[in-house]
Amino acid sequence: MLAVVKGEPTPEELAALTAVVLSLGSGEAAAPEKPSARHWIRRQQLQLAPKPGPGSWKRSRG
Repeated sequence: MLAVVKGEPTPEELAALTAVVLSLGSGEAAAPEKPSARHWIRRQQLQLAPKPGPGSWKRSRG
């Protein structure tokens, strides 16, 4: 678990540290959502398709 090696933390500080550590290890990593077909249709309607030129790499992700 946890071990205090220096100092004397208060019970509140230990509780806060425990909460943070437990929140870091819980659950699975969220997978990024794939854009739906509706997303791409909307981009086409708004003419947001990637276009060659400066900065196009920024626009290519969506």
